[in-house]
Amino acid sequence: MINLIRKPQSASLAFMVAGAVWFVVGAVYGMFSAIHLVAPEFLPHVAPLVFGRERPVHVNTMLYGFVGTMLTGIGLHYVPALLKTRLWSEPLGWVTFLFWNLTVLSGPLGFAFGFTQGREYNEYVWLADVSLVIAVLCMIVNVTLTIMNRREPQLYVSIWYFVATFLWTACNYPLGNVMWHPATGAMPGLIDSIFLWFWGHNLPGLLITPLATGAAYYVIPRVAKTPLNSHTLSLLGFWLLIALYSHIGGHHVLQSPIPSWLKTISVVDSISMVLPVSIVVINLWLTARFVGGRVWSDPSARLVMAGVIWYIVTCIQGPLQSLPFLQRVTHFNNWTIGHAHIAMLGFGGYIALGAMWHTLPLVSGRPVYSKRLINLQFGLLTFGLTGFFIVLTMAGLVQGTAWYNGETVLRVLPQLIPFMVMRAALGVFILTASIIGLFNVYMTLRGAREPETLRHLEEAT
Repeated sequence: MINLIRKPQSASLAFMVAGAVWFVVGAVYGMFSAIHLVAPEFLPHVAPLVFGRERPVHVNTMLYGFVGTMLTGIGLHYVPALLKTRLWSEPLGWVTFLFWNLTVLSGPLGFAFGFTQGREYNEYVWLADVSLVIAVLCMIVNVTLTIMNRREPQLYVSIWYFVATFLWTACNYPLGNVMWHPATGAMPGLIDSIFLWFWGHNLPGLLITPLATGAAYYVIPRVAKTPLNSHTLSLLGFWLLIALYSHIGGHHVLQSPIPSWLKTISVVDSISMVLPVSIVVINLWLTARFVGGRVWSDPSARLVMAGVIWYIVTCIQGPLQSLPFLQRVTHFNNWTIGHAHIAMLGFGGYIALGAMWHTLPLVSGRPVYSKRLINLQFGLLTFGLTGFFIVLTMAGLVQGTAWYNGETVLRVLPQLIPFMVMRAALGVFILTASIIGLFNVYMTLRGAREPETLRHLEEAT
């Protein structure tokens, strides 16, 4: 056990495997949530599986458990690799792994039995908050000392994003989760909505986004076998991200009586987010502009580039729906849920999976068991998520226009039944993709080879 903890890259591998496991767990809870939106009476006497408990398990497990954990494992590989050194302390990496995953585990074990702070994206109880902050602080120490001991003078942009992710989280998470009030994790009255959405929006923007961007900046130049188009442009996108993103959470509560100046800043900077997003997208596309065939034919890079496309869609829709006149139709309904899914599963999830399939052989020393299974996972995810997004957008427009014209919620609900049935059906594809991915990871770590691959090797020899 001691040898495993000290083995180079072992913490990175542990994070990636855990991310694959959490993907399945989160997808299972998402499937139950979808079923309950069609048949609320499904398993009515199983308290841990009522909708109000399983939904926060699904959301937090996918965010922190799948995407956050997997991208962290990828970063633990590319940071020392780009610095031409080893991680400063592999055991400290395992300590980070332990505390991070204890926080994620507190979701299925805690929320399912009613232990929650009841704030969207901020549901973890105080002890779980403390565990996550410890993990973040351990990561900051480990990565900082790795940088100090580096043999490569250049700090590649992926390292900027990875280190900054945990510095930002160390500052933002305690504020948004009101950790100085352990009993409630909340501020009294309306002011709590500002604190809530400070972290509620910084979670995707200053935790998932920089982790995913750093991973994309690592994978695409490696697969393209060409330098990044512009290091300067990448740093401009980095500084614009922190300058604009940290205070746009107020656009979630435009319909509430928060200060007008905060609403204005939130909307203006939400629209301005087009700038850093465009920089990332343009920089990556220009990097691959002459070698598109090489990039798109690689299963891992295809997932990453598809994640970049989802990033474009997300960051066109996101700023537009922050406009008050549009929010009157799109807010508080399934439109927003569709947007959240393409942001986290589309942008963050695709890049996490693509970078994981690229990194896993480098860390484990074994080739991926089946590239065909990666392609199958990609196809299932793309079909499921695209349909999911379209169905939820349509359902949101039905809800929003009806409410805007004075219709009651009760009379709108029957119109949503076909959309909820399609949502559950499409969720099967996403759940299947998660299981296929975990199987592929397991077989890779066993050192197995796909029968078709073995046949080709025999023919070649």
